[in-house]
Amino acid sequence: MLFGDEHVRRYEETNGEVGHDWEQDAPVLILTTKGRKTGQPRKFALIYQEHEGDYLVVASKGGADNHPGWYLNLLAEPDVQVQVKADKFAAKARTAGKEEKAVLWPKMVKVWPSYDEYQNKTERDIPVVVLERAD
Repeated sequence: MLFGDEHVRRYEETNGEVGHDWEQDAPVLILTTKGRKTGQPRKFALIYQEHEGDYLVVASKGGADNHPGWYLNLLAEPDVQVQVKADKFAAKARTAGKEEKAVLWPKMVKVWPSYDEYQNKTERDIPVVVLERAD
């Protein structure tokens, strides 16, 4: 099973031929953020779903009580890079509002049911992030 930096590396090497379809056939994209402390690019393999031309990801960190680093990075700098299979593009990241999240969350739980378990493990409101293509 691919995970972390190895997942990103294999995905990029194969344009998603290896790594796009992950556990239980959950689709994965590569999100590149700018490190909020270093300014260096940071890459993450994240489960996604398409929604009305945008891409959705969840800042779950397995239900941890603090946000994942990639989410903190995009809060500081919402201009990101995204790769879905061979398609690479610039995007603007934003956190879904409460009403929007109510619509998007079930879509993400359908592809990865553990998101509901993660939310139940923490007091933190787990964000749904919308990646809007910039080009």
